[in-house]
Amino acid sequence: MTIGPSKISNSITPFAMIDKHSALPREQEILFTMHSVFRIVEITQTPSNSRLWEVQLTITDESDPQLAGLTNRIKEEIDGEGWYRIGQLMLKVGHFDQAEELYDELLKGASDDRERAKVYNMLGWLKVDQGEYQEAVKFYEKSLEIKRKTLSEDDVSLADTYGNIGLVYNNMGEYSKALDYYEKDLEITKKALTPTHPDLAISYNNIGRVYNNMGEYSKALEYYEKAIKIWEMSLAKNHPYFAATYSQFGRVYRGLKDYSNALSYFEKCLEINRITLPEKHPNLGLNYSNIGDVHRLMGDYERALAFHQKALNIQENVKCNPLDCATTYMNLGETYREMKDYTTALTYYEKGLKIREEKLVKPHPDLAVIYHNMSKLYFSTQKYSMAIKYVEQAVEIGQEKLPATHPHLVEYRETFEKIRKKQ
Repeated sequence: MTIGPSKISNSITPFAMIDKHSALPREQEILFTMHSVFRIVEITQTPSNSRLWEVQLTITDESDPQLAGLTNRIKEEIDGEGWYRIGQLMLKVGHFDQAEELYDELLKGASDDRERAKVYNMLGWLKVDQGEYQEAVKFYEKSLEIKRKTLSEDDVSLADTYGNIGLVYNNMGEYSKALDYYEKDLEITKKALTPTHPDLAISYNNIGRVYNNMGEYSKALEYYEKAIKIWEMSLAKNHPYFAATYSQFGRVYRGLKDYSNALSYFEKCLEINRITLPEKHPNLGLNYSNIGDVHRLMGDYERALAFHQKALNIQENVKCNPLDCATTYMNLGETYREMKDYTTALTYYEKGLKIREEKLVKPHPDLAVIYHNMSKLYFSTQKYSMAIKYVEQAVEIGQEKLPATHPHLVEYRETFEKIRKKQ
């Protein structure tokens, strides 16, 4: 731990030596002020014990421009007053139950429509984090209804709500609806904000996510690049927005089968998440699962299993979106299937399928993915009647919900033909 002399002044002393006042003076204890923030310089594994890591830290101060920029941006994002800010903070650190209790109380005590619209919006955000998408839409639409009565059609607050509804429809697999709402959001945001405003980048990023899900990877990359360029001009390099977009880049390159690039972006995402999030935050669990999946695609099953286990250590032990856990189960199923451990693979597929069938609105593209995976497993074990049953479900959903040229739908049809020839 390093503390440069420039960080100490007559008015600011970030630490105190308390060995003379300690019950154990030999330990030479140091007490730091509660608001102390350290920059991670290096993390190295100790040579004597592979389970221990040495972290080199250097203290920052109020003049650190990156810290000041990040702090100011977080203050902007956690807007509002008093209890509203506490609720937003609870959501950001994954304390969903406490946030819901707080917002329920705020809704009961709301004195006007403006406050009710704000609480409905936050309840929608909460339900998204919990994977309760239909409930989220209801809350967002209540917020939108109030805002439309009281605000002009080009008010930036309407753009926020359009964007939130777009997010839910994207997660529900309703990509055309999602794109409609995101484009309404972008239209207002472009008029209301400067071309370099960070919130404009959010709009670009959201549209990129829809194109990614639709399998239109070049369009997705185009919008992600627009978002990144704006954030590079306006945000600190370790801002959580970068982590989210790096993850989306990773998904695109995974879809393009460019696994080295996919892994690089998922690792960039992890680097920021480790710095900015609590150790057991749900986003870290999903991050580990994505990295594990790329290692699986690259044929490194040992690493894949290790990262998936890291993901489950978070997802099975903290309150998180159960659909994230379902994704990890599915990824584990794929790993074991490729390792030809079909019994274990089926166990994980069934766990993932149970959650997705309970939580997703049917028919959803993510259900097609797991049906297709199960059909491949049954094909490998020569249970062709079961294989054709599941691949038919995958093709049916894909034809209804995906563009005709989507890589997933193309693959489902190829698998169908392969199985049909074996019958």
